[in-house]
Amino acid sequence: MSAPDRRSGEDPGAPHEGTEASYHEGMRLLQDRFDTRRLADRLDERLGRSAFTADDRAFIEARTMFFLATADARGRPDCSYKGGDAGFVRVTGERELVFPSYDGNGQFRSLGNVMVNAAVGLLFIDFQSPRRLRVNGRASVADDDASLAMFEGAQLVVRVRAERVFPNCPRYIHTGGAAEPSAHVPRAGCTPAPARWKSMDFLADVLPQPRRR
Repeated sequence: MSAPDRRSGEDPGAPHEGTEASYHEGMRLLQDRFDTRRLADRLDERLGRSAFTADDRAFIEARTMFFLATADARGRPDCSYKGGDAGFVRVTGERELVFPSYDGNGQFRSLGNVMVNAAVGLLFIDFQSPRRLRVNGRASVADDDASLAMFEGAQLVVRVRAERVFPNCPRYIHTGGAAEPSAHVPRAGCTPAPARWKSMDFLADVLPQPRRR
């Protein structure tokens, strides 16, 4: 289930290398206004990369949540929270990571966007250190048995090919205690309780029937 590429003549797997590819006209306009062009270029040269480091992998796979930004075919944005047990996002190659899509509210806003516009942005945050890492790339959706078998309870699996990986300044991250893991995350040997909102009367006649594989 790969997303169609809407950019005529452009290789969807081509990495964004160098500062000129990393910054567009709008970014440059503001960088010049506030005299940060040289700073932005230096940060991208020293910290930006198109492949995951061993440290990136350890950081990503230790996270229990991240934020996913997508856009539809007209460029209208959407942002969603994704959560699971540590390791639910896996770095499977020097430029690839994968994560599961669990049962949700059935709107498929994020993954639906991926089907028509493969461009995505992922933001990983450690609220304890604090620290954050951004991954921009192109995504595809898989539903084959091998992909689904990687994750307990997955309906679909999303594969992201990284184009730019870079850390951000952590000084505005609010620190706090570790949250309790959600009881609704699919785990081996455990059937999560159904979401309470699914018992609302006005939804009773439109809930999807269980799928048979």
